[in-house]
Amino acid sequence: MTDTPLWRAVSALGTRDPATPLWRGVIVLRVTTLLFALGSFVVHYDGYTNKWLAWTSFGVMTVWTVLSSLFYARPSTRWPWLVGVDLVLTVVLMFTSAWILTATQFDANTPLITTVWAAVPPAAAGTRFGAVGGVLAGLVVSVVTGLVRWRFDVDVARDGFLLTASGFVIGLAATMARRSADALTRALRMEAATAERERLARSIHDSVLQVLARVRKRGAEFGGEAAELAKLAGEQEIALRALVTTEPTHPSENGTTDLRSALQLLATPSVQVSTPAGEVQLPEHVTAELVAVAREALLNVEKHAGEEARAWVLLEDLGTEVVVSVRDDGPGIERGVLERAAAEGHLGIAESIKGRVRDLGGSVALDTAPGQGTEWEVKVPVAARGKR
Repeated sequence: MTDTPLWRAVSALGTRDPATPLWRGVIVLRVTTLLFALGSFVVHYDGYTNKWLAWTSFGVMTVWTVLSSLFYARPSTRWPWLVGVDLVLTVVLMFTSAWILTATQFDANTPLITTVWAAVPPAAAGTRFGAVGGVLAGLVVSVVTGLVRWRFDVDVARDGFLLTASGFVIGLAATMARRSADALTRALRMEAATAERERLARSIHDSVLQVLARVRKRGAEFGGEAAELAKLAGEQEIALRALVTTEPTHPSENGTTDLRSALQLLATPSVQVSTPAGEVQLPEHVTAELVAVAREALLNVEKHAGEEARAWVLLEDLGTEVVVSVRDDGPGIERGVLERAAAEGHLGIAESIKGRVRDLGGSVALDTAPGQGTEWEVKVPVAARGKR
């Protein structure tokens, strides 16, 4: 691929964490809550029963604020285990309040030594793990608050609700940010791939395709072995045109592929493929089975209708069902031929076409008569698409 602005944008999105703004918010929250904890420490310091433990706890809070902020500021150091350590350390510091605060302070609902500083782990867990991680971390901090105070009153319930709600909201925002970034990356990648394919198509059209077209035209004029070369050149010309103009059939995020693009690759000088203008997204295995059905029908045309026979593949998206039709102008099939073949153990058509369609929950109809060609009509219900 060429180094275009689109590809550079795709590369930049792929290396950047979409939740980085939320991580910056976590860092700001940690610093501001530490300052609030400092104010609470100064106000209630005289009433603490174990002052050296209070100093130790606050010192650990300060050091961890600096370290965690440095780690959270860099995408490469936002390890999952670091968020777990953050939560465990906060819980341990909260439990030290049982030996720092006096019974009178607990009765007066004096803040724990960690006070609002303990609200940071749910925010960090939500940013790292999503809504579920934020809610679980919020519940852990809420339960520990009740255990340290040894009561679960309205104040504890209110704080617990706020902690879990904030973890949920932040986690939901982080998940949506990552999903939006993934969708944007896919869209940019598809746009860049389309632009690159168009560039290659222009280049090939100005060189290879023109040469093949000239070989096909001149070879047909000379006849003989040159006509055979002309036929091969024509086949390669059509195949190359289909290759550079057809969208890729890679699975999407929902595990679906475009049946339209997959069927377009079946086009040859003797096979014409007609499809809708838009994509026809189906689950990957459904697309693969329908393409296999079309290939099997075309193989039968090649075997039984002769080299001069022409075939047409038609794809229709009717909303409630997808219809794939394969028609040829060959001699057709006489009545009873398929039944006799099945009775003799030749199950190629029955298993390769009818069996595949039956497994997809669809139906298949055969319209043929001697001298009138053959047409297979395959219908697959829209339920087989899965989630759009």
